[in-house]
Amino acid sequence: MASSSSDRPDVVSGRSDLPPADYIEETRRLYDSLGYDAYRWAERPETAPWTPLTKPLSESRVLLIGSGGLYRHGQIAFHTRDDTSIRVIPSDVDTAELRTAHFAYDQADARTDPNCVFPLDRLRELVDDGTIGGLCEEAYGFMGGIYSIRRMEAETAALLEERCRAQEPDVVLLVPV
Repeated sequence: MASSSSDRPDVVSGRSDLPPADYIEETRRLYDSLGYDAYRWAERPETAPWTPLTKPLSESRVLLIGSGGLYRHGQIAFHTRDDTSIRVIPSDVDTAELRTAHFAYDQADARTDPNCVFPLDRLRELVDDGTIGGLCEEAYGFMGGIYSIRRMEAETAALLEERCRAQEPDVVLLVPV
């Protein structure tokens, strides 16, 4: 189980008075300062599909997908910002075996506690206390720094959809970074 901030004298809980970061505006300023063309954000004008639960969460099997570049010790690390591959991670893996490789975020916390970007231990606790019915046998990691929307949809999303359908989850939890 991960330690809480009260267990770590070097971590002090608190609140920031700073407003949330406006990543869209920050990205625009960065691209302008570097002389690049304006960043083209992916847009989806249609409403995202939504499927309501057909049974109680306490009876539902959950499948975990994380975009934080998580992989299991012994697997090949993600290697480029447009790496569209996925890693199959058994849901019963010891989280001490999880590693991360991602170019787009500070991985220090994820390397200390993978649950902050891939909450397998937290989901197991929810299974143990009856909040969720169980976990699918496999979870999936991918490196979310895929700039080509076309490749993301055609390669990564297609792989994830195929693998997810095969496991027949009741709920898919996508944890983006």
